Amino acid sequence: MTEKIEKTDAEWRASLSAEQLTPEQYRVCRQQGTEPAFTGAYHDTKTPGRYLCAACGAELFSSDHKYDSGSGWPSFWQPSDPEMVASERDVSHGMVRTEVHCDRCGSHL
Repeated sequence: MTEKIEKTDAEWRASLSAEQLTPEQYRVCRQQGTEPAFTGAYHDTKTPGRYLCAACGAELFSSDHKYDSGSGWPSFWQPSDPEMVASERDVSHGMVRTEVHCDRCGSHL
């Protein structure tokens, strides 16, 4: 079992000044933001490799399990380690969706 990372919001914000997270990564990871569909660096890539949490570096997905969902965001049918990815039901904005996050640090994916 991987040790959980627990930081306050102030500690995560300090990651910005330490250049561990870009402002966009902070907005998406820590404030549950979303990139506009079809604009992210990884939505259409076919490059073999591993996908890591931008906030803590945990391995989340392999390119072997990536598929084109047509949603405009990277989609995976299986995490590298099921214990590293968690999800919860999101019923905001008049829709039912599944929010996925890194189980190690809680960052929104």
